[in-house]
Amino acid sequence: MATQKSTSVPDAPAAERPHPDATRRSQRSRQAIYDAALALVGEVGYPKTTIEGIAARAGVGKQTIYRWWSSKADVLLEAFLDLGDRLVEAHGAGAYTIPDTGDVAADLKTVLRATVDELRDPRFEAPYRALAAEGVVNEELGRTFVTRLLEPSLQLHADRLRAAQRAGQVRQDIDPRIALELFVSPLAQRWLQHTGPFSHAYTDTLVDYALHGLAPR
Repeated sequence: MATQKSTSVPDAPAAERPHPDATRRSQRSRQAIYDAALALVGEVGYPKTTIEGIAARAGVGKQTIYRWWSSKADVLLEAFLDLGDRLVEAHGAGAYTIPDTGDVAADLKTVLRATVDELRDPRFEAPYRALAAEGVVNEELGRTFVTRLLEPSLQLHADRLRAAQRAGQVRQDIDPRIALELFVSPLAQRWLQHTGPFSHAYTDTLVDYALHGLAPR
């Protein structure tokens, strides 16, 4: 009986074989680390969250994390910023702007109500609180937190107040960066320190007080 010849295809030279996409693998690892950091802070709190715990949850070695970040605070900050970017991508940039309907009071109330809802969202609350608290004792992180996370939002409020100035709805001599603190800062304090109800009614009142003052009308 004649012996059949093998029809198998010889292996391609090593140089011609497809190589794993290192960039894609690296991005998958980063995303797993982001997700693990956010999940752990929500489940066990920031003090009990560790680099080792994040690594185990993400399925990576802790040296992988230390190669990219120097501390768990740095990991959490980048994870939180990534979460924000993904939500903007999912909902559109328009969801994170301040409308200009011509009624500055209504517009500010709309955006502050949305802020209340966001800060109540479990996905945001735990990591946001952790970063805010850590930023108080870690000056470098605090500055980064303000620059990358808070400043873009503050700028939106200042721009809306400048538009109201041009429309003659608020005084021309106010400094928008100081004026916005009349409603943004009390909101942040009440949320961080639990000094009172954190609600839409509260933010509406802040806007009314800020725009109309406390003197008798």
